[in-house]
Parts: sequence; C-alpha cells; structure tokens
Amino acid sequence: MEHPPSLGLISSQPIYQGRVVELSLDRVALPNGNETDLEMIRHPGAAVVLPVETGDDGVDYALLVRQYRYAADGWLLEVPGGKLDGPEDPEVCARRELAEEIGHEAGELIGLGSILTTPGFTDERIWLYLGRDLRPTRAGPALEADEVLEVERIPLSDAISRAIDGDIIDAKTVAALLRAAAMLQV
Repeated sequence: MEHPPSLGLISSQPIYQGRVVELSLDRVALPNGNETDLEMIRHPGAAVVLPVETGDDGVDYALLVRQYRYAADGWLLEVPGGKLDGPEDPEVCARRELAEEIGHEAGELIGLGSILTTPGFTDERIWLYLGRDLRPTRAGPALEADEVLEVERIPLSDAISRAIDGDIIDAKTVAALLRAAAMLQV
C-alpha cells in the first residue's frame, strides 16, 4: 500500500499534563488517506526486571511483588519496575527499581526486548529484563509513598504456569515470564 505524503501527526491539542502522563487530542493522517482525531496518552516509558535466584535446593525462584493497583481495583502479582526518569536509560531504571522495590541488585541484567502496553491510545513502551546473580542491597527496599507491595518468592516454573493459565494477568509480567521461559528453555 502506498503511503500518502502527509502520513502522521497534523496537529496536537494538549488536554492534560500530569506527573506520569500527558493527554492530547491529535489530528492525524492515516495510511488509508483519511484524517481523524485521536486521543493520545504520552508516557515516558518504563523498565521492569524479572529477578531470578537459584535456591539451595537447585530450583530457580522468581522474586515478584504483590502490589496494590487502584486502577485494577485490587492486588496484582508483578515484576518489579517503574517509570523512566526523563531521558533515563532503561537499564539504569531497571536496576534502580529492583533495588527500591525488593532491595536487591543484579550482577547480570539480560535484555528481553520491549513491549507496547496499549498502542491504541498510548506510546508507553516497557523494557523487559531478566535479573540474575542477585544480591541484597545494604539499604533494603525503599518504597515511594504510593507503593504498597510485598515480595513473593515463587518457583520460576510455577510463575510461568500461572502466567500461561491466566492467574497472573499483569501484561508486562506475563511478557517477561514468557520471554524468560523461552530464553531459559523452562
């Protein structure tokens, strides 16, 4: 299909600027030649880590967080992570969030790619990492005022099964677990 020369953004009207997202009404030219107005949420992006440690029993365990999420009306089991601070490198963000949320650092951080969370109305991209060679930080967890969570240590194979079965429903966590499973051949 040929693309019209004016494909993309025509104009943008800011609606709301918050501490996490910006909302605008964008006039865009579509690949089919039509123009339309779309609500667009801009987000700086985020990074998450699937921390995995091998127990004394030889079993790999995922360290996940059970976190209260107002938008989900309850508690979700998630990989630790958070929003990028400005133009921050995703790996730097992932390491910071791992230390803040579960009080660990990873000797090895392996990239698992990125995902677009909801491309129908937001540009949010989340970078996924697998964290190995975990060590506790001196300070321990350092949660922000809006973070209500507890760490859960789950056999990695169980966490992967729970993602497949629909028990774990957080999209970034499902994606990180399934990509790690494929890479580790679990």
